[in-house]
Amino acid sequence: MRTGRIERKTSETSIAVTVNLDGTGTYAVSTGIGFLDHMVEQLSRHSLIDVTMTVDGDLHVDQHHTTEDSAIALGQALLQALGDKGGIGRYGQAFSPMDETLVRVALDISGRPYLVWRAGFSQEKLGEWDTELVEHWFHSVAQACGITLHVELLYGTNNHHICEAIFKGFARAMRQAVERDPRKGGAVPSTKGLLGG
Repeated sequence: MRTGRIERKTSETSIAVTVNLDGTGTYAVSTGIGFLDHMVEQLSRHSLIDVTMTVDGDLHVDQHHTTEDSAIALGQALLQALGDKGGIGRYGQAFSPMDETLVRVALDISGRPYLVWRAGFSQEKLGEWDTELVEHWFHSVAQACGITLHVELLYGTNNHHICEAIFKGFARAMRQAVERDPRKGGAVPSTKGLLGG
């Protein structure tokens, strides 16, 4: 089983994250931000990556540290679980529809972190979560895990649908990218013989 566990403690947050890339999409998530919990649960369920995440953050200040640090810890746990990345699909893509909304997500677990973000929101909050932090969450995951990530909102008006479609699209793309291809054996999917750098 390809698993990762990260415990991350700073003066701003205390976080424990575990992931299982070969899971069934089971989750136990508690960040202190209800809408973020819901989105990480969607990520787990639709990627089939088991995720447990507990966060004790300085929400009395604001949501920034909890959002950023939870994403960093998740990205680090995913990276740990991937090991040398031998045999993985590496690339993933998904079109994610939700009612009037359509999102496209494409990614490469390349070891070269990069985020292209072409999405936005017309309201400041979803539940109590600041919508400006959604992009930052994905940026932090991509940086910590070494993912080249492209997120594009093709169209849509409902902010809840937009955010959920993005997370579900990311989940489906990650499912493709982390799954092992039996034709590759344990070979690292790169002519360099390694991913990153």
